[in-house]
Amino acid sequence: MLSVSNLNVCYGQSEVIHDLNFTVPKNETLAIMGRNGMGKTTLFKSLIGILPAAGGKIEVDGVDVTQCESYQRVENGIAYVPQGRMIFPNLTVKENIETGMEVSKLKKIPDDIYALFPVLREMRNRKGGNLSGGQQQQLAIARALVTNPKVLLLDEPTEGIQPSIIKDIAKILNEIKQLRDITIIVSEQVLSFTMAIADRIIVIDKGEFIHEDMRENVDSDQIKKYLSV
Repeated sequence: MLSVSNLNVCYGQSEVIHDLNFTVPKNETLAIMGRNGMGKTTLFKSLIGILPAAGGKIEVDGVDVTQCESYQRVENGIAYVPQGRMIFPNLTVKENIETGMEVSKLKKIPDDIYALFPVLREMRNRKGGNLSGGQQQQLAIARALVTNPKVLLLDEPTEGIQPSIIKDIAKILNEIKQLRDITIIVSEQVLSFTMAIADRIIVIDKGEFIHEDMRENVDSDQIKKYLSV
């Protein structure tokens, strides 16, 4: 569903992502783990088109989107939930979700969105800025889902969220994968959350992949060492 080959990304003169290669099939959840500043957010910004690739290729479902603008990548099936969520604080929950519907041409919010996020149904007329961090995260995921994505990118979805809500978000992501033909890619530092959702884990360090395992083979102590060095 997503294929990345020889991807290089720069900030100014500095190359931050070095020749990354990975493929994520349909219905897989991939977690990319690493410490702060190791390239996770830079990678995600390049996948959605906020940062241009200095080299390499990004394909979604066989379509080359490397030169596409962000909105064109969304049209081709990539949805992005950025770090910090970036919801519209002065719009209601309902209006926030509707901003994602321009791409999919939906006329009303699908019932399955409110089924996945019952708290958003309850709060649909409340302003986004008045929600808790966990509720805002659910809103950001709901807004991304109404674009009918093939690939859902979630950058640090547990950041600033209390542990009970982290468990809820893990459950929701697993439900989404069961309900839809979707590929989910998460950047994360919380190993317990990753182990609850991921089929495969890759560790990134200084813009390069240094370790990869299927979830059932993961040595938690080894991953913790990579995250704490």
